[in-house]
Amino acid sequence: MQRVPFASFEPVLLERLEALWGRPVNLYRCLANQPQLAAAWTEFFQALRAESRTPRALRELMILRSAQLAGSEYEWAQHLKMARKAGVREAQIDALARWRGSAEFDARERACLELQEAVVAGRVGDEVYAECARHFGHGEYVELTLTAAAYVMVPRVLEALRVPLDDDIRDHAPRLD
Repeated sequence: MQRVPFASFEPVLLERLEALWGRPVNLYRCLANQPQLAAAWTEFFQALRAESRTPRALRELMILRSAQLAGSEYEWAQHLKMARKAGVREAQIDALARWRGSAEFDARERACLELQEAVVAGRVGDEVYAECARHFGHGEYVELTLTAAAYVMVPRVLEALRVPLDDDIRDHAPRLD
């Protein structure tokens, strides 16, 4: 059961959300109970999505993997659309839970998925960093690390608030596997 009600947005925040992403999704409608933090969250996640130098498809693979590991149906459903739009292939989506044994992922994608899993586990070892450093510069590594950490937080927030699936995906939510 949903733990906080959907709240009305302050006009400036609603205008910003609509300009960025269209109609605010349920997560933002719950976050609107604390307008200042909802605004800060919006800008942080906009920066991760649109101001990063690393390819969006890499980051969406990481987000989908985080959703799988957390069992977050909401995060999976929201980012599946984004991943497809960013160019993540259906074969990669289908193989994501078994990425280590799949030929669908190149070395850069594997490094990102390994980083995501390490961040989820709370231990990023030197081997994980070294593999990322083979493919990415320091700024890119920071982006990928922030992406990994942010999308460990999102499913936890979704669970703590018990944010329900949005109407447009509730009846046909994609599989989480």
